Amino acid sequence: MTENLDQVQTQFGRTAAAYATSQVHAKGASLARLLQAAAPQPDWRVLDVATGAGHTALLFAPYVAQVVAGDVTFSMLRTTAELAAARGIGNVVPAGADAQALPFAADSFDLVTCRLGAHHFPQVAAFVAEAARVLRPGGVLAVVDNVVPGGRKKAAQAVGRYVNAFDKLRDPSHQQCLSLYAWRDQLHEAGFVLQHEETLREALDFDSWTARMQVPPEDVLRLRVMLAQAPAGVVDFLTPQFSGDRITFFLTEALLVGTKPARPVDAPQR
Repeated sequence: MTENLDQVQTQFGRTAAAYATSQVHAKGASLARLLQAAAPQPDWRVLDVATGAGHTALLFAPYVAQVVAGDVTFSMLRTTAELAAARGIGNVVPAGADAQALPFAADSFDLVTCRLGAHHFPQVAAFVAEAARVLRPGGVLAVVDNVVPGGRKKAAQAVGRYVNAFDKLRDPSHQQCLSLYAWRDQLHEAGFVLQHEETLREALDFDSWTARMQVPPEDVLRLRVMLAQAPAGVVDFLTPQFSGDRITFFLTEALLVGTKPARPVDAPQR
């Protein structure tokens, strides 16, 4: 886990400014849908896990009492604080926080959000379990992350492995995108009741996607080759489009919302 934290801090420590202005992260369609699906309330205390440049935290802040913006990369937390100050938002609190070992008391939040961060976690199950722990009974977990094909079919699993390898070449801190099936299982195992799920397609410009992570030129070339020579199943999933030197492709994001069951009411004594 320490090695992964080092990778995340290295990768995102030097790219915080790029993520502050990234349109995918600041204005992607899943950001607005996350707010709508989570339905935050004015008295809620919210934890945004792997906040990055704070786009989710800043979006939710006007609708709730407080947002704790957690991340392991302190340059990202600094960027979050700067963006909050620039927008006059005073109820966002940046905090160092490992998604798999959250430094917060049990039953202390009404909503936990995590957008486009879980594929960096070595153990997604640990994050989901921690979210369940820090949520109050009846609390809400709302997650958006990139997903890959899954299920029992070997062909779908092969596509998932290829897409994960493609993403990891671009970003060494990438761990694994799960399938939608796996996400359902993760929430169920942690005791959440799934209330909502949907998938969204996100169009990406290849050059912007690689530049944001400062990918070395030799790896940019390898990534281009991986798209140009991708197997048919991967082509169907990523839908790469080539126009001269320009490449666009699509990733699939899943939005899932689950609730932590309220504690059962004690039966009356007879």
